[in-house]
Amino acid sequence: MKLFVGRINRHGLLDKARRGDVVVLDVRPSDEYANGHLPYARSMPLEEIKKRLAELPADKEIVAYCRGPFCMLSAEAVQLLREHGFRAHKIADGLPEWLAAGLPVDVGEEG
Repeated sequence: MKLFVGRINRHGLLDKARRGDVVVLDVRPSDEYANGHLPYARSMPLEEIKKRLAELPADKEIVAYCRGPFCMLSAEAVQLLREHGFRAHKIADGLPEWLAAGLPVDVGEEG
């Protein structure tokens, strides 16, 4: 399954994130992130993105996700990031789809 048009699948995203080739942003509230998130994902709730733009590398692709295909948080995050010059995309998957596919999930706060 392709995560976003013309791009990589779930395993490809994991590989790219592990290598540091993409930045994966979890734009859900912090408590949802702490309860489970994609491996290598960084917590950056939608309402915090604008004031935390300086934390994001301008030279890397950013992939945002939220609660699933009908959640608009990641779409709003991508629009905001693109307005500030970032190469950003959203994935249709959220944590439920990731779990249903049998892929690993991390739990806890960022280190």
